[in-house]
Amino acid sequence: MSRMNEEKLQLFEDQTIRTAWDEENEEWYFSIVDVVGVLTEANTFDQARKYWNKLKQRLNSEGSELVTNCHQLKMKSPKDGKKYKTDVANTEQLLRLIQSIPSKKAEPFKLWLAQVGRERMEETMDPELMVDRLVTSYERKGYTKEWINQRLQAISARKELTDEWKSRGITAGREFAILTDEITHAWSGMTTREYKNHKGLKKESLRDNMSTTELILNMLAETATKEISQVTKPEGLEQNQRVANRGGKIAGNARRELEEELGHSVITSKNAAQLNHVVEAMIETSASISEE
Repeated sequence: MSRMNEEKLQLFEDQTIRTAWDEENEEWYFSIVDVVGVLTEANTFDQARKYWNKLKQRLNSEGSELVTNCHQLKMKSPKDGKKYKTDVANTEQLLRLIQSIPSKKAEPFKLWLAQVGRERMEETMDPELMVDRLVTSYERKGYTKEWINQRLQAISARKELTDEWKSRGITAGREFAILTDEITHAWSGMTTREYKNHKGLKKESLRDNMSTTELILNMLAETATKEISQVTKPEGLEQNQRVANRGGKIAGNARRELEEELGHSVITSKNAAQLNHVVEAMIETSASISEE
């Protein structure tokens, strides 16, 4: 298969579908078991997986090219978060698969597939559309405009850093995670996993649950790492780890000076729903949802 971007989660009627973008062929690949779960309205991941296994056996016995041409990609399991080989299909293959599954969600899902494809092409032509959709997503979750603006700046800083890492031969996935842990530990005193545990998070995004101050310090750490890397030009994972540690320590020093002035830690155990900059809007959002 062509080179894939990192896995992305997308929502159909609030149900998660794992996807991956094929840059060379410019098309999405979707986790078949996730799609089957949506169409069959399965209560659990295991139910959806069993349904797909039986359907795959039937299609294979019928000589269906759908099974023959089915690709596999490593994707994170919704059960344990580990990556396993997962059957995936592109839009054309999914449309054929839908015909084999009697479902009242078939037509809505077809429209969703078309929308996902259209949005990707629109974002390729005009990246500002992607930003607009991201802002809308955060607004729906109840975040304030001030926090959203800071989050967008942090996303931009992160992209600049990962582009720098790629130019140094660092690969996305495991190596990115190692360097991110190095930065996070250097400025906060915790690894990414420890930081998430501190906030009581599981699969949620750590950055989406940071206060404005935490976001700024994390962004300073990542920006400093990028700037040092551009000057020192590290090679290999070990050298890049040392640079990541140096960048993180710069933000760590800033954190300690700020805490000395304030008299308390700026690293909070609060998650997004508990932080002042989102809590009021979140309550309003929850209330409006409960009334529908």
